[in-house]
Amino acid sequence: MPPILQIRDLKKTYEGGFEALKGVTLDIEEGEIIALLGPNGAGKTTLISTLCGITVPTSGSASVGGHDILTDYRAARNMIGLVPQEIALEPFEKVINTVRLTRGLFGKRRDDAYLDEVLKKLSLFDKRDQPTKELSGGMKRRVLIAKALSHEPRVLFLDEPTAGVDVALRKDMWDVVAELKKSGVTIILTTHYIEEAEAIADRVAVISKGEILLVEDTATLMGRLGKKRLTIELREPVDHVPEALSNYDLELSDSGRELVYTYETHSGRTGITGLLADLSAAGLALRDISTRQDSLEEIFVGLVQEDAA
Repeated sequence: MPPILQIRDLKKTYEGGFEALKGVTLDIEEGEIIALLGPNGAGKTTLISTLCGITVPTSGSASVGGHDILTDYRAARNMIGLVPQEIALEPFEKVINTVRLTRGLFGKRRDDAYLDEVLKKLSLFDKRDQPTKELSGGMKRRVLIAKALSHEPRVLFLDEPTAGVDVALRKDMWDVVAELKKSGVTIILTTHYIEEAEAIADRVAVISKGEILLVEDTATLMGRLGKKRLTIELREPVDHVPEALSNYDLELSDSGRELVYTYETHSGRTGITGLLADLSAAGLALRDISTRQDSLEEIFVGLVQEDAA
């Protein structure tokens, strides 16, 4: 089965010569959640806008469910639901009418039974007759998702869906996304919350300066690029790392009581056994040792810094 979303060498250059997208190529499988990570100005929103028909690409191609976004625009767009970052709702309109309107704009026949199911999944059913101005920020974001799902799309774009939402509502939103995936919806998520990608995404795509730097399964990315840090607490402080330990590239804390040793998690040999033996030989007594693995955020920052170098 071909990927539901196929992007090939997609470029976008604005007036003045700014290249927002520099040949993006990406395949997204049906039913997966992929997180698009990148700093401000990386090209995330431009990529989404181009795929949704809001912006016209300079060159390259993309298709949704086999429908080209340019030559078969209407069919491609009908397969897409878009949840924008900005909350823009008619304040005095009821939730149900807001969602009905969006469904009608896509030429879909009225189907209140389907819309009621969408509202139930999003915990909005009991608020269906409330004006949107009476809802909290988190509930308004749910209405945006309901609108995006109203015409039964197979692909859902979520542009910073939990921006400005408190931690409890953010985790609640993750549950909503997980339920949508179970129903077969393919989800492309842009986020600044690294833990969001780590928690719910099947794959992570890192974008910087309009280019995809890396696409990887979330777990594989952590295992392949993640590093562990071994922190060695000494019984007595030292003012420098002994010459006999210079091969280990150790970092000494300001207090002189801790040595930090960094090693690759995927390496067959960590060097820890030799390090501990050499520490003893150098006359350094250990009080305690602990390990910590890099978070996805640290990996992401490292990739972007490499790209900027």
